[in-house]
Amino acid sequence: MPRLLLLALFAVSFSAAEPFKIAVIGLTHGHVAGFFNSALKRDDIQIVGIAEPDRQLFDKYAKLHHLSPDLYYSSAEEMLAHTTPQGVVGYTSTFEHLHAVEACAKAHVDIMMEKPLAVSYRDALAMAELARSSKTHVLVNYETTWYASNAWARDLVDKGELGDIRKVVVHDGHQGPREIHVPPEFFNWLTDPKLNGAGALFDFGCYGADLMTWLMHGQRPMTVTAVTQQIKPDIYPHVDDEANVILTYPHAVAILEPSWNWPFAIKDMQVYGRTGQMSTVLRDRAIVRRAGEDASEQEAPKLSAPYDDSLRYFAAVVKGEIDDHGSLSSLETNLIVSEILDAARQSAHTGKTVTLPLDGK
Repeated sequence: MPRLLLLALFAVSFSAAEPFKIAVIGLTHGHVAGFFNSALKRDDIQIVGIAEPDRQLFDKYAKLHHLSPDLYYSSAEEMLAHTTPQGVVGYTSTFEHLHAVEACAKAHVDIMMEKPLAVSYRDALAMAELARSSKTHVLVNYETTWYASNAWARDLVDKGELGDIRKVVVHDGHQGPREIHVPPEFFNWLTDPKLNGAGALFDFGCYGADLMTWLMHGQRPMTVTAVTQQIKPDIYPHVDDEANVILTYPHAVAILEPSWNWPFAIKDMQVYGRTGQMSTVLRDRAIVRRAGEDASEQEAPKLSAPYDDSLRYFAAVVKGEIDDHGSLSSLETNLIVSEILDAARQSAHTGKTVTLPLDGK
């Protein structure tokens, strides 16, 4: 058969594939706008239901994105009883993640939620038990998972091109939720310690904890030490807006710097090995320097599908096409992230270093 005809047949077959059916739980997380902007333009994604108790909030997004009112349900339980999604994406407060996992476990549907996994290590362990007993996947979506520069950093480490990890420094955050004008429904829970777990510490500390746990292949740190501040108590009276966290390992240390006080949005990482160093300066570029060599800025190798996109990745996990064990999104990795964040909150509160593992009770 001629090659062009084969390619044409493949294209027809690919375009005819059934879209991945997704349901949405919650609309209070600001990242949901990006989800709609992407998903509604794609042929491989179909939204089959949206659960949100606030009908006015649903109507706001329905008007903005031309959503059918038939998609609306007042609760996750109602939606999952009347629809048959292949997967669920969660855009609630972090405190509500446990309830979302409970609903999905009962319906035996996999879920991917926005970072972080939980407001406490106890909640994280409860989600893990629900996932185990229902045989469902619980995944966590981080923007930085889809950065080619981060994947390249892990590749260089695993190949030994930087030597054994000695120090990792991660900067994450922006000017502050109020300063960047997040929607009111997002601001309300981001600045509530019960619903968010903390302030900048949980909002952005999770990125560095996730990346370091992944770079260390799931090894938990020995100790966690954290200092938090309220530099803008007039805006954020109930939560921290500045945090610094130190994680120690037998032969390495990580310094996480989550903040709502950066002069601009930032998500970068410096990995220092025994013989080399890498700085991720953009999502697709990094500066690499090895001992005895000059530093050079290079383009990171492009990510291949389905590892280049959260929804493609989620669909591949749900369909059993890839194994998510130990990934940046995996439950295993994010249990340790939750443990680190909980320990950091304890450390900041007591002024003492916390030794892991935590009790989890």
